[in-house]
Amino acid sequence: MIAQTVTLEPTDAEWLHQLVGDWQVVADLAFADLVLWLPTEDGGFVAVAHCRPSTAATVHYDDIVGHRVSEPRRQLMAQTMADGGIHTRADQARTINAIREVLVPVVHEGRSIGVMTRESSLPATRVPSRLEISYVEIADMMCAMIARGEYPQAGAPGASRRGAPRVGDGLVRLDADGRVIYASPNAVSNFHRLGLIGQLKGEVLAEVVTELLEEHSSVEETLAVVVMGRAAWRTEVESRGVTLSLRAVPLTDHGERRGALLLCRDVSEVRRRERELITKDATIREIHHRVKNNLQTVSALLRLQARRTDNPETKDALEEAERRVSTIALVHETLSQNIDEVVDFDEVFGRVLRLAADVASPDSSVRTEVEGTFGLVGAEAATSLAVVLTELVTNAVEHGLRGRSGMVSVHAARDGAELEVRVRDDGRGIDEGKVLSGLGTQIVRTLVTGELGGTIEWLSRPEGGTEVVLRTRQRER
Repeated sequence: MIAQTVTLEPTDAEWLHQLVGDWQVVADLAFADLVLWLPTEDGGFVAVAHCRPSTAATVHYDDIVGHRVSEPRRQLMAQTMADGGIHTRADQARTINAIREVLVPVVHEGRSIGVMTRESSLPATRVPSRLEISYVEIADMMCAMIARGEYPQAGAPGASRRGAPRVGDGLVRLDADGRVIYASPNAVSNFHRLGLIGQLKGEVLAEVVTELLEEHSSVEETLAVVVMGRAAWRTEVESRGVTLSLRAVPLTDHGERRGALLLCRDVSEVRRRERELITKDATIREIHHRVKNNLQTVSALLRLQARRTDNPETKDALEEAERRVSTIALVHETLSQNIDEVVDFDEVFGRVLRLAADVASPDSSVRTEVEGTFGLVGAEAATSLAVVLTELVTNAVEHGLRGRSGMVSVHAARDGAELEVRVRDDGRGIDEGKVLSGLGTQIVRTLVTGELGGTIEWLSRPEGGTEVVLRTRQRER
């Protein structure tokens, strides 16, 4: 939205992106909607971003991004950018709820580059709670930091890590020495679950956390810095089976640290599920590894039996079975190395193609060529697809080229979930009226129509040779 509306220096645009990426904390503390306004070339202002609080009702039920301000507000925004001060106004014109609006200049490198409005309903005639007072005090401090260009903070963690704490999960306010000034009820409950006995307020948080840590427990290097509120980092602390995610936001005044905001969240269940998933993934990979080993053992037994038989037909049948088992083993070997149940089929097919061509033409020179890409294929389809293509390449070498040198090419085209594979050879082609009914062909038809849910057809090429067209649909990853 920024690039489409106004022209900004790249560093200014990046600053605004960082602000918008981390201003949910301010909105929740202020119990207010936050709107970012940028000046336009005609002297007006346009809304480019909007954040609603999760701790209070929103004052804007409709999306206001792209809206322009009215004249009275435009003048006050221009004044806010000019003098760099924070201004307050009350909008009594609304027919339902009157709005209190705080205008905060967004400063970067000493320059005002926009205005952030903090919009909330005028308070009702009641005494606010201690929690509300503490939240709003911190919000005022953070707005002042925005007006001085001290927020967002360099090195602040993004919101990508699972279990990132929010204001409603638990809030602790520290003074400059790391002593607890205020702790929300949820924060107190979090530290009680961690093992704290007694009050948290008035205690040095670093000392409290140190006492809660169990002997020989692993501790992240950032823990000390976070619990003292000295840097905008995130860490985790674990004790007695409970894991707390902690995030520190230093509160500064003209570069001098005045304290810190500490957000905390109990992520014990999240981490437990992650450990279960890791264990399950490792188990699945181990199963694929063992299946691969077993299949390789079967393949070796078939190869040994084929060498010891004198019957040519039996020997050929055993060698074909050994090749099919080896193909399936290749797929399981690839699955044993992946976390996800998907296969990079281009890698698998490269090995399958070499195996099929070498086994099918030990006494002749057959060139192979692969064009296009197969993409990622699910584990449930990878085995069937590998066996089908192995049979098609083998048939092209053994029956299409019939023991002489030639060329076998495979062209794969992937369009989303649609996969089309064409296997071509420059051999003698299919005799007119001949019905393909061999064991390999029966295996291919069964796997394509049953397991892959696709279609397959054999065509004669005008320039000589055979082309097999396979079409199937794979799940997109």
